[in-house]
Amino acid sequence: MIKLITVSLIFLFILISGNISAENVRIDYWENPNEPAIMINPELPHVLVVGANMNKYYTSLDTGRNWQKHTLQSNFGVWGDPVIDVDTLGNFYYLHLSRLPGKVTNMIVCQKSTNHGSNWFDWADIGYNESKFQDKHWSVIDRKNHNFYITWTQFDEYASKDKDCKSIIRFTSLYTQSWSKPVKINSVDGDCRDSSNTVEGATPAVGAGGEVYVSWAGPNGLVFNRSTDEGDTWLENEIKIVDIPGGWSFDIPGIYRCNGFPVTKCDLSGGENHGTIYINWSDQRNGVNDTDIWLVKSTDRGDTWTSPIRVNNDGKGKHQFFTWMDIDQTTGYLYFVFYDRRNYNDERTDVWIAYSEDGGNSFVNKKISESPFFPHKAVFFGDYSNIVAHQGIVRPVWTRLDNGQLSIWTDINPLDTTNTSVIEANDSLYADQYPNPYSAHTYVSFKLHEMSKVSLRIFDILGNEISTIINNENRKLGNYIEKIDFVELSVSHGMYFANLEINGKTKVFKLVYSE
Repeated sequence: MIKLITVSLIFLFILISGNISAENVRIDYWENPNEPAIMINPELPHVLVVGANMNKYYTSLDTGRNWQKHTLQSNFGVWGDPVIDVDTLGNFYYLHLSRLPGKVTNMIVCQKSTNHGSNWFDWADIGYNESKFQDKHWSVIDRKNHNFYITWTQFDEYASKDKDCKSIIRFTSLYTQSWSKPVKINSVDGDCRDSSNTVEGATPAVGAGGEVYVSWAGPNGLVFNRSTDEGDTWLENEIKIVDIPGGWSFDIPGIYRCNGFPVTKCDLSGGENHGTIYINWSDQRNGVNDTDIWLVKSTDRGDTWTSPIRVNNDGKGKHQFFTWMDIDQTTGYLYFVFYDRRNYNDERTDVWIAYSEDGGNSFVNKKISESPFFPHKAVFFGDYSNIVAHQGIVRPVWTRLDNGQLSIWTDINPLDTTNTSVIEANDSLYADQYPNPYSAHTYVSFKLHEMSKVSLRIFDILGNEISTIINNENRKLGNYIEKIDFVELSVSHGMYFANLEINGKTKVFKLVYSE
């Protein structure tokens, strides 16, 4: 007898008023993970991958509610600094440093997964230099032409105090199936001390016209360079944006080390801020007891920039640090995650999120950690937190310390959605227990308050689309019930995912089809 344990489905497309409580999910605590990076598959937004120091990765197929943990291996060795990316076909990439026995960290390795992070294989070794030290890489993929861009810092000799030792910013790209020869894109070099006079924190972004934008920090403050020909040529001299008083490396009580590296993003949403470049960082321009989160933006491809805009909206004299930013490219909204001590006079630390719906003119700040934690000066947290946003799904990821144990966390409900259109669903959608009756079909019910564009697609656990129930149809206001019949779909028993999309907002839920 074929049975489908039916899920109770009630979807409402509504305007929410008031706060929605945060809902923290611990991803892992095994072997003290830190420095997490996260990425979502824009084509299948229920699929998420997280990487963490030194060689950990985690996969979720239900928008971050449940996670599978794994250990990454490479023929070149795995030496931390995880970066996760995804291409237009849904292939994930895990970039990390490599250190072979007896060698310096002389290479960046990019591993690839074609099955949502279940397995990885060595795909590319980048920036190899026998005697030079490679560090602090980041990547971006152009979703129009599939070009893959990577930037990083090269040290002549890491941590050397020799004034003749230099640090530089390097760039490489993948197009037409081959990696370009790495090139230097900075004119003002840094030292090799791994401190504020070292050039570090290079993050690339793709512009609205296919430009490649990069910012970094160093002895010349916050600077910017660009290429308009897919990385073949660059401005001869980088553009200085603003000084970073106190430098990008600064002290935070209770933190082993802290930096204010910049994060570069460009709005590709097609909205009113389309093409605007944003750079987010933290510094102590207001004093060593008042670290803040900052944003600058440019509407002319980086020629000119606004003055720094303060993102955290608390009073003076408290620390906000370890920031990261992302743009939801379906809306143009900006999202930030950072550590925050605004509520305390000691080293207790919360995690906050900020978001802007008007291109960085105003910000909403919200605490998302359910409880504070005490860091310890002897415990390394890594050099960054991370956040990803797509189709209204916002997933921050961070490290915390409890009773001498590091762990990494996300939040699956981080936002106050006042004045924001969302799709809400019954919590039982994500439970592992489903109500009676048993049958070979289930229903999706949703209500529209206006003329809306609707799609409903069914995917298997590997992300393959097996059926389109509704294909981008215009539906009038009213109540709708759609039947999903697994017998007619001729599929085997197992777990499946349904993506309901209404006016660009997506809700993902899982179905279990069993005997």
